[in-house]
Amino acid sequence: MLNPDSVGRTFTGADVVTVTQSEIDAFADVLGESDKSVAPPTFSIRITLAQSQQLLSDPDVGLDWTRLVHGDQKFQIHRPIVAGDQLRCSSTIENYKVAAGNEIVTVRSDLHAGDQLVVSTWSTLVVRA
Repeated sequence: MLNPDSVGRTFTGADVVTVTQSEIDAFADVLGESDKSVAPPTFSIRITLAQSQQLLSDPDVGLDWTRLVHGDQKFQIHRPIVAGDQLRCSSTIENYKVAAGNEIVTVRSDLHAGDQLVVSTWSTLVVRA
């Protein structure tokens, strides 16, 4: 069971991720996107997923990964990601509730280039009863 004291906890990634044109090209190719001047809107998940998994894997958080399924994903793009961006990620457990015995956890991850917020993502995860 998720530790309710984890709500509000933020994990800031130690590494800066530099986005390359080849990463954008490969991601765009998989999606069938022809415009590769900017990263496709969902590209940010490549970076934020690893960061949020680190936060949620902390034993103090108490998330049971063996019963976890993905519930929902949304993005707020403040500006497109482009090759050369150096991004730092932070992930915060924003919400936790129990419904019909299932634990529902919402995690917001923010990507910053310096002081500029580039993209925010929200992942809703369900730990099945």
